[in-house]
Amino acid sequence: MTATSRRLSLRRRLGDPEAGTVTAFVVVFMLALVVMAGLVLDGGLALSAKIQAIDDAQAAARAGAQAIDVPLYRSTGEITLDPAQATADAEAFLTRAGRTGTVSVAGDQVTVTVTITQPTQILSVVGVDSFTETASGTATAEQGTP
Repeated sequence: MTATSRRLSLRRRLGDPEAGTVTAFVVVFMLALVVMAGLVLDGGLALSAKIQAIDDAQAAARAGAQAIDVPLYRSTGEITLDPAQATADAEAFLTRAGRTGTVSVAGDQVTVTVTITQPTQILSVVGVDSFTETASGTATAEQGTP
């Protein structure tokens, strides 16, 4: 038996020390690939939720800013919001949109804050279950020029 065949025979009995290294590399590489796909998909969903929160907050604020106190406007010509009606109108818009949020009225301004929780599709595999997106919108009641 030659030295080379003895070495091969010994290697067969002891096992190849590099056996399985490709498998470990593939597992790590695939995990990294899944995380990157999760960042792309779930990151896109989070951005979409943020844009939707901004849109809904601004639209609800505009709906609330239309609640002008008409009797006061007719008597003084001053545009002032009816705070209770402005709050109710903004909250009604949020309800129709299927959102929750807070509404505040100060003078002639309505501010709405909307929070959306976006569940993740892929990143839940690595422990990230959802993203929470919050946005605010403010609208001011103004008189247009005829």
